Amino acid sequence: MKGLNKQFSIFCCILFVGFLLHSCVGMRNTPLKKQLIESNCNQQNIYSYRKIDLPIAIYPNQLDTLLSTKFSFKSLNVANAIGIDEDIAKYVHQLDTYKLAPSLDRRIELIERLQKINQRVNVASLEISAVAAEMDCEEERAAQIAVYLKRKEDEAETKFTVGSIIIGAVGAVTAGVLLANGNDDNLPEIIGIGAGLAEASLGLMILTNKRKVEFHHTRNALKDIWEGQDSSTIFPAPVWYYLNYYDSNNVEQPSFRYQIIDRWMNFGQISVAKRKRKRDLIDVYFGLGGKYTSEQLFNRANMLDELEAYINLMKQDLKGLALELENLNQ
Repeated sequence: MKGLNKQFSIFCCILFVGFLLHSCVGMRNTPLKKQLIESNCNQQNIYSYRKIDLPIAIYPNQLDTLLSTKFSFKSLNVANAIGIDEDIAKYVHQLDTYKLAPSLDRRIELIERLQKINQRVNVASLEISAVAAEMDCEEERAAQIAVYLKRKEDEAETKFTVGSIIIGAVGAVTAGVLLANGNDDNLPEIIGIGAGLAEASLGLMILTNKRKVEFHHTRNALKDIWEGQDSSTIFPAPVWYYLNYYDSNNVEQPSFRYQIIDRWMNFGQISVAKRKRKRDLIDVYFGLGGKYTSEQLFNRANMLDELEAYINLMKQDLKGLALELENLNQ
């Protein structure tokens, strides 16, 4: 019987160590390893400007009534963001003059002015698309690694569960055989306790089966949004103006940047953590990188997705501006 007890103990140890080794397999020799260190989402779009280079904010009560009756405030604000507000004002005046006294020269001037406006709208649209594409790419980068990490966790959890079932079954059968053979010592109880401890250990490993990887992001758009500096090397000036614009007379409509941060805080990405844990998360999300769990990588992907959605709102305003310009000629 002592030999059987020894064999059972050796079996449990081998099984336990085997599952432990499986759980510690890292991301070596995987196609995703490179994505942990560097990103190819940015195609060298590094912006350099100062606060004085940003458009001067406009407010509803300061607008020319001639413009405010023909354009929505959103359209005029996005026009100001991309630097065509003066061209639009000149275009409206030229159009009114042309309607009163049509001439070929005035018609040519109108066409040239409108072409200039449309060209700037198209360039701005491409800039917005480029920034949104980078956010989408970074989102996919984080999500892809998160999915890989979660799959590894699920695989390890399955192995722990199977191991727990096997150990429990072997322990129960062994103890039952010993009892059936009339074993009078406490060997069946020892085997039962050993099997129970092994099962509990594997159950604990299931609960603590949270893998981490070193995920780097030296170019961090989330950091720029979080800190709200005067300028950004990631967002072009029109987009940065658009995200940070707010009217102090309308407290119910804060800036998009503030709304993004508010969503991050109130939808679980950061606010659910305790103070020290929250500080650690802020350092990871808004720093150069660090150790991420799959859940934190999914959170990062969601944060980038929210940021991308707000950036794309600028394209909606550009579309509104284009339609309102078109309606002037009808």
